[in-house]
Amino acid sequence: MQLMDWTRRGLFSAASAGLLALGLGLPATAQTPPGVLVVGQIAEPKALDPAAVTAVNDFRILMNVFDGLVRYKSGTLEVEPALATGWEISEDGTEYTFALRDGVTFHDGSAFNADVVKFNFDRMLNEDHPFHDTGPFPLSFFFSAVENVEVVDPLTVRFTLNAPYAPFLSNLAYPTGLIVSQAAVEQHGADFGRNPSGTGPFHFVEWRSNEAVVVERNPDHWDGAPALDAVVFRPITDANTRTAEMLAGGIDLMVEVPPVALSQFQSDAYTVSEQAGPHVWFLILNAKEGPFAEKAVRQAANYAVNKEALVNDVLEGTAEVAAGPTPPAFAWAYNESLEPYPYDPEKARALLAEAGMENPAVTFFVTEGGSGMLDPIAMGTAIQADLQAVGFDVTIETYEWNTFLGEVNPGLEGKADMAEMAWMTNDPDTLPFLALRTEAWPDKGGFNSGYYSNPKVDELLETARTATDQDERARLYKEMQEIVQEDAPWVFVANWKQNAVTSDKVENFQLEPSFFLLLKDVVKN
Repeated sequence: MQLMDWTRRGLFSAASAGLLALGLGLPATAQTPPGVLVVGQIAEPKALDPAAVTAVNDFRILMNVFDGLVRYKSGTLEVEPALATGWEISEDGTEYTFALRDGVTFHDGSAFNADVVKFNFDRMLNEDHPFHDTGPFPLSFFFSAVENVEVVDPLTVRFTLNAPYAPFLSNLAYPTGLIVSQAAVEQHGADFGRNPSGTGPFHFVEWRSNEAVVVERNPDHWDGAPALDAVVFRPITDANTRTAEMLAGGIDLMVEVPPVALSQFQSDAYTVSEQAGPHVWFLILNAKEGPFAEKAVRQAANYAVNKEALVNDVLEGTAEVAAGPTPPAFAWAYNESLEPYPYDPEKARALLAEAGMENPAVTFFVTEGGSGMLDPIAMGTAIQADLQAVGFDVTIETYEWNTFLGEVNPGLEGKADMAEMAWMTNDPDTLPFLALRTEAWPDKGGFNSGYYSNPKVDELLETARTATDQDERARLYKEMQEIVQEDAPWVFVANWKQNAVTSDKVENFQLEPSFFLLLKDVVKN
């Protein structure tokens, strides 16, 4: 029986092993079919166009449908060949020439070649491109150094940069660099995000809104066919419902297990996986208007929040207290001399008094659930209590994940004073460059939603991304961290260890430090 039959009937029985339930209320005796992996995701995807999304929730699907020129080597953030078989870098670091894999086709049957690679990056970077309107392209910052993409021959493509750019290869391995079918974009235009076509190990079958995204095995994948017949990604926003589904057998793999639920999976019927990675959970503070326009008030918020209690009590020890904007997973660039803001309510009150603030009113945006957000409602409620204990008057507004992003990413001005946020990044450049520079204010196309600005930080970040010596890059990033911690544009909360749970029917699954789900080698009995 075809997978489309399973998804449309929305039922299944263990006897036939050919029917797949996609509704939210599955019976306790549910049995998912062999060869079909059902993944409990944290939210509905926003789109299935790699260039148009920013959330790890979406990336977890996309990394199984598309390939990039390069990819992260399993278990690391080191770059290795993928659709490119190799590359050469010019002596001045401004030209990257890639040899492309021959004989690769997209799921729609069109050919992969240098023209398609050029199309992908021109579409994203050139506003006058005929398919630029298929965007938006929120992470095009990743490739802002690209001056030109040149087709040398059908299997050779050259990128010319406006200056040396150290994170370039790593950014190509990130989902924003995944290669999409030119033919499919030309056919579907702005609707490509609902009709994706890549070269990956699984091809897109169906997206049923708020119910499931279904992908099937690509037997002709250049790196070998996947072991699974299909994967079904189900959006289950509520963590308790996701947990119940996992326990009932309605899903085979659950990502971002609530810390309080981990104990329910301590049996031979499940495997709990953990993996440290470059993650930081923080609170964006509106530095442009309202109480947090004053540095002393931003520092007061950092002293007021009991981060040790959040990590130990709310997150059940699955994270570490954050000291600044750079995750310690980037060991070479992390400033180990920084100590987290201690929990000091008296210091917080003194700073508020120093700033002349008495019971400052704060609007706090919280999400019901979203990628890397840990336990957002419980965290938000605890943070609200800590801030109120030192004199802040905090009002929480709660939003569904994609609605939340739509409120926060365009900037907090005129809307809120504070918002939860989490980033999982691929390079020490990524988060600060996209979210802390003055030129990354939302009206300039970035994610600096709190409008923080410090010319010295801008200078350090611009210099670090063009430095070709890693020791020099490290020095610049460490200096940046010291300044940012002092300026406190965020409340630095936690660095999380990602987790997932699989049923005993799942084999060969592992979490990646990239926080992506790579399912090609997974087996489902």
